[in-house]
Amino acid sequence: VILLCFRRYLITALTSCLFWNTFGLSAAMDSKPNILLFLADDLGIGDIGCYGNNTIRTPNIDRLAREGVRLTQHIAAAPLCTPSRAAFLTGRYPIRSGMASSNRYRALQWNAGSGGLPANETTFARLLQQQGYTTGLIGKWHQGVNCESFNDHCHHPLNHGFDYFYGMPFTLLNNCQENKPPELDVALQAKLWVYSQIITLAVLTLTAGKLTGLISIRWKIIACFTLVGGLFFISWYSSYGFVQYWNCILMRNHDVTEQPMRLERTASLMLKEAVSFIKRNRHGPFLLFVSFLHVHTPLFTTAKFLGKSRHGLYGDNVEEMDWMVGKILDSLDKEGLKNHTFTYFASDHGGHLEAQDGSAQLGGWNGIYKGGKGMAGWEGGIRVPGVFRWPGVLPSGTVIDEPTSLMDIYPTVVHLAGGILPQDRVIDGRNLVPLLRGRAQKSEHEFLFHYCGSYLHAVRWYQKDSGAIWKAHYVTPIFHPPGAGACYGKGICPCFGEGVTHHDPPLLFDLSRDPSEAKPLSADTEPLFDTVIRKIGRAVEEHRRTLTPVPEQLSLYNAVWKPWLQPCCGTFPFCWCDKEGDSTQV
Repeated sequence: VILLCFRRYLITALTSCLFWNTFGLSAAMDSKPNILLFLADDLGIGDIGCYGNNTIRTPNIDRLAREGVRLTQHIAAAPLCTPSRAAFLTGRYPIRSGMASSNRYRALQWNAGSGGLPANETTFARLLQQQGYTTGLIGKWHQGVNCESFNDHCHHPLNHGFDYFYGMPFTLLNNCQENKPPELDVALQAKLWVYSQIITLAVLTLTAGKLTGLISIRWKIIACFTLVGGLFFISWYSSYGFVQYWNCILMRNHDVTEQPMRLERTASLMLKEAVSFIKRNRHGPFLLFVSFLHVHTPLFTTAKFLGKSRHGLYGDNVEEMDWMVGKILDSLDKEGLKNHTFTYFASDHGGHLEAQDGSAQLGGWNGIYKGGKGMAGWEGGIRVPGVFRWPGVLPSGTVIDEPTSLMDIYPTVVHLAGGILPQDRVIDGRNLVPLLRGRAQKSEHEFLFHYCGSYLHAVRWYQKDSGAIWKAHYVTPIFHPPGAGACYGKGICPCFGEGVTHHDPPLLFDLSRDPSEAKPLSADTEPLFDTVIRKIGRAVEEHRRTLTPVPEQLSLYNAVWKPWLQPCCGTFPFCWCDKEGDSTQV
């Protein structure tokens, strides 16, 4: 009898546990989770521990991977910040929104440019806002500010679904730090200096010739020549001579709070704002997009982390970013939100190989993958970390090797929020929830298109029945010096012109066998070569039929500095302020 009672008790207990576990999981899925998105800037896939780096310490990002799901083939839609982030925010290839460039300006150049994410694009923040989420962006934007006046804010985060914005409307540059070599349009600036010096020398020569009687010329002509030269100098130096004031600013919503920003306290301010947002909105649901300024040059790192890593200033900067991730995760724990928050960490594209200071490497490491930032075809430019955590819903310690995209975050978070995707446009991302939970074994992506600006450089085909991942390169950059693996001395590899090679037939690789793209296949070495090339060619034709003409946001006109669009915390051109004081304590 005792044994029979014990068996009944055990069966009842197990049934209850199963019921409550199922009920708890169902309740977690039915309710709207908080959503926390981390996006690093220029971080290479080989820079963090959970992707194989055993010298740079990233315990907090590694903890996310241990407690969740890690993707090994997570692909950015572009190899540069502005277009990649546009795709991330909209779930669409940047060429669909006009955020892909056909000229050499492949990212926004100025806060006072007129280009940016168009108002008719619908971000995931907008859709979550409609589902009752409080939405916030802390950190880098780089999607434009104004269109026609200094305060129309047509491209601003608050016009794209974010309830709160604190951060940098632009991106970090060497120009933002004193005593660093300029980074913005260096070659053009050098030419403009030469032209200005030639004009100055010509004026001085004419003046000396007039005074000595060696040249017969009227003073009025010399004066006109001097005036034209002066106007030419002012026209370019008024922008390039004050980049720190025009681009290196912090904003809270629509208000400029630091101009120029003080880098020594920026990390503390960003961290304080992120923690504060979580605390204010702990009753949720909330979307918090933490868009790090790390690890873009100039790699400004606070004293606490300087000299602490084994990889110089770059390693110090990565470790500081990881510490910030940990502090934000700690704030979730403190508010009891860990199990009710869907957390994601990624980078906007691959590490910047050409970022160097003498022999010191200032850019990231892309592991075994060829290429880096700016290179749309080679894996090193577009394959990035992708880590997800949602305790109790996503399995822990899981690794997924399927092809996925940063664009997938859009339909994924919209699904989690209970929203509906826009039906009036093509959404290129795919909902990752079934894959992340183990309910689906294969990626929904069959083809991924790899653009460099508006130029299609490569296409990936996932042949699901065989497991092969074919990649055809139509265009590749010419490395400098030859065989170097990057475009050293040029800052970044070009997308078109004399700096690229066109391939007909395309270079073909099977990434499932050759992930580092070391040995191109041919019709002699691969029996399926012609079949694969034809299949990918038909996919390109079908893809191009889905594209519609849109205004190019990165056109030369939109790219140039326009003083009437300049965000300013004073009366232009007297734009300087510090409204933050020392409010950096977390």
